[in-house]
Amino acid sequence: MRVAIFGTGGVGGYFGGRLAEAGEEVVFIARGEHLQALRTRGLRVKSLKGDFVVQPVQATDDPGQIGVVDAVLVGVKAWQVSEAAQAIRPMVGPASFVVPLQNGVEAPGQLAAVLGTRYVLGGLCSIISFIAGSAHIHHTGAEPFIAFGELDNRPSERAERLRQAFARANVKVEIPPDIQVAMWEKFLFIASWGGVGAVTRAPVGVVRRLPEIREMMEEAMREILRGGQARQIALSEESLRKAIAFIDNLQPAATASMQRDIMEGRPSELESQNGAVVRLGRETGVPTPVHAFIYRSLLPSELRARGELQD
Repeated sequence: MRVAIFGTGGVGGYFGGRLAEAGEEVVFIARGEHLQALRTRGLRVKSLKGDFVVQPVQATDDPGQIGVVDAVLVGVKAWQVSEAAQAIRPMVGPASFVVPLQNGVEAPGQLAAVLGTRYVLGGLCSIISFIAGSAHIHHTGAEPFIAFGELDNRPSERAERLRQAFARANVKVEIPPDIQVAMWEKFLFIASWGGVGAVTRAPVGVVRRLPEIREMMEEAMREILRGGQARQIALSEESLRKAIAFIDNLQPAATASMQRDIMEGRPSELESQNGAVVRLGRETGVPTPVHAFIYRSLLPSELRARGELQD
């Protein structure tokens, strides 16, 4: 397959790197020093699943130079999706499709609003990874996993082709029976963990060990569970149990990506995670007091990181 990776960070760099390592034709879209290093030194990935280097690398900062591809994996931060959709347009032909890998549940709709629903799949991934340096990705936790599927859950040849490509790359991959449920189940744990972790400034081992904080996180999960059910998403108590089990099996020092961004003073996905829980809950009449507390508590630091609030 010919695959474009739009956003070569911890997520795009890892999953795109695995595809390239396995022999798929992969083009990475990056900027600045990261792009220059990709071109000159290749992509280096340090991983719990085995280190590897991809060299040479096809990389550019101009999607218009790439031409039409089979698939685009979108690895940018959630607040960049709408802008990314415009830039992706030159790579999308009649048979192309786009897979968002953001935390949250709104990216497919944002992409579809620009590109058209027929070109967009639902998608999600699970990995703890980050840019350790220019063209250097470090995978530090969680079994790398990727899932995607048609938004109406129909079987499709294009999704199966991508699944097979990831299987050849020895990446754990799935086409879930219900992609909406899969995305909301990830949303359930990542927004709750990231928000509670950011407010408490504590790694997951502390969050789950202290009864008061664990209770806060579990109630945050229940708010998302109720919110999804109000939107006819087939979430269940089993969804909640799976999320808690995932949290309980993480390395004690693990932190969520949104938490790291906030603690390091960078713009974060606060609006598309905890903010989205509050916003979506308001639309369906579902109370979300824990996420409202998290969102309001973190909003000043978020605005400060974006240069929109001066002390």
